[in-house]
Amino acid sequence: MGKKKTSPGDSTIIVNRKARHDYFIEDTYEAGIALEGWEVKSLRAKSVQIKESYILIKNGEAWLHGAHISALNTASTHIKPNPLRTRKLLLHRNEIDRLIGAVERKGYTLVPVKLYWKKGRAKVEVCIAKGKQQHDKRHSEKDRDWERQKSRILKHG
Repeated sequence: MGKKKTSPGDSTIIVNRKARHDYFIEDTYEAGIALEGWEVKSLRAKSVQIKESYILIKNGEAWLHGAHISALNTASTHIKPNPLRTRKLLLHRNEIDRLIGAVERKGYTLVPVKLYWKKGRAKVEVCIAKGKQQHDKRHSEKDRDWERQKSRILKHG
């Protein structure tokens, strides 16, 4: 998959398109991430992958699991970077309480959908999501194909 050229004003680091395919997105929250210096450099270089990542809540804190941030060759030599390190998400207490309620009582999943910069800080868009069944995925593909055909017909018709 080729990298997209970005404009200087583009603050998006990466989008997890697989999440929208596999889940019904219910609600979204913005969370900060506690990162180390080499991870920030890697995010600026966009060497990150969140396709297989998920969010767990332990002891009243939200944690990002499975996000792969590759270390750059120019990272400091005195540290041993762990690309799959569990990273803490920074949320307000009432937001964490709402997430806990959705996950434990209603059976939702917490999925990171997007990583982006906001005022120089790395942020994650956390979504409360419900898993799709196979027939739901086929139905959404059918709808997407129909929308594409409809726009072609209107454009050329």
